[in-house]
Amino acid sequence: MRIRDQRAYDEPGIDLVPLIDVVLVLIVFFVITTTFDVRSTLQLQLPVASPQEPAPARTLNILVNADGRYFVGEREVLHTGVEAVKRAIVKAAGEDRDRPVMLRADARTPYQAVVTVQDALAQLGFRRIAIATAPEPQP
Repeated sequence: MRIRDQRAYDEPGIDLVPLIDVVLVLIVFFVITTTFDVRSTLQLQLPVASPQEPAPARTLNILVNADGRYFVGEREVLHTGVEAVKRAIVKAAGEDRDRPVMLRADARTPYQAVVTVQDALAQLGFRRIAIATAPEPQP
């Protein structure tokens, strides 16, 4: 007579918990290291003027949105004072004072915010400053 073992037989299987952990870590890594395009997140309504020639490729871009918040290059300036704007410009431009600067301010921006950026640029010695505008609508 054959005596059977009363233990239940384990079916082989794949444990998915470690795989899910690895996938979640990779997702977190890619979300943190992804760079976002600042221009796509800011909705600026530029003032209207006659068209000019485009800015050079190595231009330092300074954005001022409708709320008066500043963005130098790819980074937001957290404080609205002249000193904070100057520190952000120095960090983005380094010692290159001949670098052209493109100031992009929303048409609804308070005038003081634009003057603050221009004051910071003048104190740092930047002389090649351009203000971005939208082309006039054609009739």
